[in-house]
Amino acid sequence: MSVKENISSCIERIKRDKTNSFIEIFEKRALRKAEGIDSRLASGDRNLPLAGEPVAIKDNMVIKGEAAGCASRILEGFVSPYDAEVVTRLENAGAVIVGRTNMDEFAMGSSTETSAFGPTRNPVDMERVPGGSSGGSAAAVASGLVPYSLGSDTGGSIRQPASFCGICGMKPTYGVVSRYGLIAFASSLDQIGPFAKDMDGIEKIFNIIAGKDEKDETSREIEKLSGKKGKLVCGIPKEFSGSSPEVKEVFDKAVKKLSRDFEIIDVSLPSTEYAVSIYYIIAPSEASSNLSRFDGIRYGFRAESEDLIDGYFKTRGQGFGDEVKRRIMLGAFALSSGYYDAYYMKALKVRRLIKNEFDSAFQKADVIISPTSPRTAFKLGEITDPLSLYLQDVYTIPANMAGLPAVSIPCGKDPAGLPVGFQIMAPRARDIFLIETAKKFEAVFSNE
Repeated sequence: MSVKENISSCIERIKRDKTNSFIEIFEKRALRKAEGIDSRLASGDRNLPLAGEPVAIKDNMVIKGEAAGCASRILEGFVSPYDAEVVTRLENAGAVIVGRTNMDEFAMGSSTETSAFGPTRNPVDMERVPGGSSGGSAAAVASGLVPYSLGSDTGGSIRQPASFCGICGMKPTYGVVSRYGLIAFASSLDQIGPFAKDMDGIEKIFNIIAGKDEKDETSREIEKLSGKKGKLVCGIPKEFSGSSPEVKEVFDKAVKKLSRDFEIIDVSLPSTEYAVSIYYIIAPSEASSNLSRFDGIRYGFRAESEDLIDGYFKTRGQGFGDEVKRRIMLGAFALSSGYYDAYYMKALKVRRLIKNEFDSAFQKADVIISPTSPRTAFKLGEITDPLSLYLQDVYTIPANMAGLPAVSIPCGKDPAGLPVGFQIMAPRARDIFLIETAKKFEAVFSNE
């Protein structure tokens, strides 16, 4: 089968899909790229590790000549004038970007229910959410529409949907994958990462998109160190409690399986108790600054108005959804005069404590393990209270706070048949070691 035929087949699958994983299919562009790869293969070019493979990207990564909107009305009509670095690297490797996937608006959510294009459904159970904010990217892989996709992870937005959908999802070390061309939510936390059915797929995509990029001043080289000699030590944080009974049972069984070949110890991360609280100071503060550029003047949606100030109010009022407005207001308050030191600066100090505690824990353990999420996928519309939704990321946020690489792999199912994710965290820049470890754990879980 030619690459063009393969991509055509992929596009037809996406058109028939009922999960609402995709906001848009880049049909003409994808078929044109497929023809180009067929020509390169016919001429004998074998330097294409992803030769003709379809890949989907979250709607907050830009492609030249195509729309990108963060699943928001505020960016209606915006067409990108350039490619994100991850898009360039994927296409240089022979991948075909087939479309942009649904997400929580501006990556603010844990269920993909805040999208202006409607919610995405979980292919495991169509009445349940796929997780968020990268729910469309996770559902696209879980339902077999594409073998790989990219998401972004600010507080768990790759790992939590991977857990809910029963696939693998990785948040690399902060800076290891370029953020050039990623529409910012919280710049000190955002990180692009891959989804795949298994860790071999994660490794394949990671090796292509990772590495220093001069266009991103926060980017860094990959650390080449891999495995260790002797028995691997896995630390379980004492503070990571509170899972549902169903998740706890599956996680405990997974740990018991690992204990045959790996050493399991307890570690302590006392400041992670405050991780969710400080996340909802730091992330909204950065978001309120980043999203100030969307004012209806230069690009995107513009409401009819009487004057400039009225235009700002109406454009942002009509263009942003409720959750985005809520977080902009939280951030603006935390940064306001008289509150900056009391909230934002104090949150940064606690963030440093979390980082230091992880550093200490990694003196005792090679990796830190936990459930990915405190519960399995919930039903669409089941959780409407913002605080309850925020707590879905209680186990994933600490890794973002410390800039650590972390991955979620499936480790079993609850009695209702819903997937449970197993989170593995490694020291900063030890992404290759993390992938190797996750592949070992994956083999243990799949052999049962």
